[in-house]
Amino acid sequence: MDLLAILLQVASEMAPFAKLGAGFGAGIAAIGAGIGIGQIGRGAVESIARQPESSGDIRSNMIVAAALIEGVAFFAIVVCLLIVFL
Repeated sequence: MDLLAILLQVASEMAPFAKLGAGFGAGIAAIGAGIGIGQIGRGAVESIARQPESSGDIRSNMIVAAALIEGVAFFAIVVCLLIVFL
């Protein structure tokens, strides 16, 4: 048997584990995004409470940071779903 046939056989036998890992990966990405956005919100509220005059700048920076976290989380979830369905 050649090496390619062996690798294909092993890959087909490990497919259920790859799908299980992809499910865990999607869950961890969603949990991580939730924690990250929670930390951003907490920090922004504390900052606005300390300096209310700069609330506009803090709010806009918070929205940009939350959007970046959401983008990374969405990318991770899409990759995990591609592993599951392809």
